[in-house]
Amino acid sequence: MPCGLIAFAAADGPATTAKSPYVYAFNTFPMDLKELENGVNPETHWYYQSKKLPLFFYAERLLNSGHPLTIVDVGAGSGFFALELEKHYRASIAKVYLVDIGYSAEEIASTKGQKIEKVVAIPSVIENALVLLMDVLEHLPDDLAMLQSIKEACVGTNNYFFITVPAFQSLWSGHDVFLGHYRRYRIPMLRQVLEKAKFRHISNYYLYGSLFSPIWAVRRLSNLSKKEAASNMRPAHPVINRLLLGLTSVEMKFTTANKLFGVTCVGQGQI
Repeated sequence: MPCGLIAFAAADGPATTAKSPYVYAFNTFPMDLKELENGVNPETHWYYQSKKLPLFFYAERLLNSGHPLTIVDVGAGSGFFALELEKHYRASIAKVYLVDIGYSAEEIASTKGQKIEKVVAIPSVIENALVLLMDVLEHLPDDLAMLQSIKEACVGTNNYFFITVPAFQSLWSGHDVFLGHYRRYRIPMLRQVLEKAKFRHISNYYLYGSLFSPIWAVRRLSNLSKKEAASNMRPAHPVINRLLLGLTSVEMKFTTANKLFGVTCVGQGQI
């Protein structure tokens, strides 16, 4: 699927480029699908397997209340993170919406009404839900509009969010250009847009602090060499993959305390 117009609209209206409380459009290509094209397998790759851990820790806290949650994965692409949640907490997940304009009519028809449903639009009513935006906001020229659309769709007080975005503009490289990013974030920047959208009880932290320095060095050299824009994500040798997974998995146990630096910035809290 070529890079093209991606639009998320309310489920009771067509996808459009016009702004409304439930509509936002942007040009992007789901990040994880580009990585899959490079041969990355999320089921084994250290990055995906460690990145899902903070999401699991947060979801588990929410599910301890005993109330099943609906997962709304906006800009889902392959849906890896939402599907992992459903697989791990199956009985506690009431419904999974994978939201992405890239799904074919056949995919949408084959999942309609099922527990895991592929749709092209943000549900017009979001209730008792955990909304995921896994590396989505950086693709938007106006990230606030997307957050406001989600806020407008939410009903009640039992809606939560988990957001990841790439961190630190100093890490900008051809990787960001290749993936169609507009920006990289720091905690104050992400927190500010979440507060403007009236998201509440916001907690922010960084992931992959242990990898910040080597990645910074690699990307500085890459920028100096002026290589063609390309993703840095590649399949890793099994030994390297195990080492990186071990290192980053240990880090994830303490990462909510990391407010200093990292490769990814997280926002979580209540909508």
